[in-house]
Amino acid sequence: MRFLWSTGSHQGRVRDNNEDSVYPTSAGKTEGPLLVAVADGMGGHVGGEIASAIAIEHATVLAGEEATPQERVVAGNEAIMDAVLEDPHLAGMGTTMTLALLEPLGRVTIGHVGDTRAYLLREDELRRLTDDHSVVEMYLAAGRITEDEAKRHPQRGMLTRALGLGRDLEVDVRRERLRAGDRFMLCSDGLSSMVDDDRICELLIDGTPEEAVWTLIDAANLAGGFDNVTLVVVDYLP
Repeated sequence: MRFLWSTGSHQGRVRDNNEDSVYPTSAGKTEGPLLVAVADGMGGHVGGEIASAIAIEHATVLAGEEATPQERVVAGNEAIMDAVLEDPHLAGMGTTMTLALLEPLGRVTIGHVGDTRAYLLREDELRRLTDDHSVVEMYLAAGRITEDEAKRHPQRGMLTRALGLGRDLEVDVRRERLRAGDRFMLCSDGLSSMVDDDRICELLIDGTPEEAVWTLIDAANLAGGFDNVTLVVVDYLP
């Protein structure tokens, strides 16, 4: 079995800069393990970019080959906290992160904090693998608002958990099994806030990973492009 992947990132139609970071930064293929991650920074014009970049670097390149996805996300958080200690002007910066380790036999382990997301497309059906750590998701789970109300809720961008808020970080861990022909995706909320899951499914079904990445980015921008949008699309192939 092998992995074929592509990544892409765009600042959108409204923002002046791109606070998202992604790993890897280019397309590729491998028969070995694959590590992928998306981070969506927050904390102002400079802080968000720095936070997501620091988190991605320390979670992927600097964490060490034996680190688990949970340990990698924690390493990204620790690096952000250390950076703020060194430069107090960066206080308040943070980032979301969804990171996945995909293994050749089909095992996937996800480490997740925030409202970046992981999805699995199997036989033309899309399934979300992560829960948003947001006020709106909390209201939805409690039955206080409907799905339609959530899309317009004034607190829809307010997070309840993120890297950079403290040393004691809780990381969601999820494990899945891939089947031949599956398509796996990570994305920032610049996609999921602009394009609903049904439409994401329609657009994710067709084309190569690279074609799917840019079709989805275009869809987010056509829908308004109010945020940066970043994706990783991975095919699991025989």
